Amino acid sequence: MFLLRGNRKFTSFLAVLSAFLMAFALNGCDARKAMQAGLQSAQPESFAAQGENTDTLVYYLDVGQGDSELIRLASGKTVLIDAGTPDTADALCDMLEKLGVSKIDILIATHPHADHIGGMAKVVGRFPIGEIYMPRIPDKQVPTTATYEKLLTAIDSKGMKVTEGKAGMTVLDADGEKLEFLAPNSKKYTDLNNYSIVALLTCGEKRFLFMGDAQTDSEKEILKKETKLNCDVLKCGHHGSSTSTSAAFLKAAAPQSAVISCGVNNDYGHPDKKTVARLQKAGVMIYRTDRQKTILARCDGKTVQFETGLASVAQS
Repeated sequence: MFLLRGNRKFTSFLAVLSAFLMAFALNGCDARKAMQAGLQSAQPESFAAQGENTDTLVYYLDVGQGDSELIRLASGKTVLIDAGTPDTADALCDMLEKLGVSKIDILIATHPHADHIGGMAKVVGRFPIGEIYMPRIPDKQVPTTATYEKLLTAIDSKGMKVTEGKAGMTVLDADGEKLEFLAPNSKKYTDLNNYSIVALLTCGEKRFLFMGDAQTDSEKEILKKETKLNCDVLKCGHHGSSTSTSAAFLKAAAPQSAVISCGVNNDYGHPDKKTVARLQKAGVMIYRTDRQKTILARCDGKTVQFETGLASVAQS
């Protein structure tokens, strides 16, 4: 009986293979080009369509010159780190809905710059939110931008409270998955970027590090405090600019892969050529949203697999 089932499967396989080869011959297409075309047109996978998914999914969303990462834990809980720019606010919410997000259990605003919290007021308005984490900013440095004010108003309108995010906090720890904060470590910085919440996600044997816009001052503090900084995937700080991903920090983190979130032909020149060269010299595989659109890292606790070319939130 087992051999019979095996033969049927083999026969089916031959039929499929023959059909493919015939189509290939008739069309004269290049298989590699066909695969690449299929990859580029791929759409984000819906949570709802996955059934009993046991992988952790990390989406580095292409929001143009901004930052936003969606984490779908194996438990089914969702984490959203930053929310892109004001221009992509509606598109971001639409994308989250297409991905099957019905609730955001943990919402993290790494710091109050518009390219990181631009769509967050809309997110708060359209989705049920579990917990919200933001860094504490001294009164004299609190932004007075309309984007920041809209976010605070959206939070107040739902009667929600914001929890201060800082180093040493563990905001989730269950079923082999852990989310903790490594920064900020100080109460005052001269640059608002250094207040960024730096989050470390542990998924089984694998670790993902999300740097926000943390710069070298924050990196040095993390290096002094953390004895085990190594990660498998690094979301580079400040869009790959020269102010972040220092040689010392990169050596300690020792990632196998790095993701840079930035816009196509952006005015800031991100990512910096020296930062890219530093990553390349270290043998790090580089993924960029300006070139590969939305990037998905799928983790089963032992391996990490990447998918690129998924739909963008930003307008091309």
